[in-house]
Amino acid sequence: MANEAYCVKCKAKKEMVNPAEGLTKNGKPITKGTCPDCGTTICRIGAAKK
Repeated sequence: MANEAYCVKCKAKKEMVNPAEGLTKNGKPITKGTCPDCGTTICRIGAAKK
């Protein structure tokens, strides 16, 4: 549930594949991964919950 983000191509929430934590240009936390169905990069802004 913590690694779930909205995929714009699939128009649904999906569980991220290979999630990676990082920072945006202005220093806010972000989690980036890929959609398991279409392979598009999906992002969730905010720190990952553990």
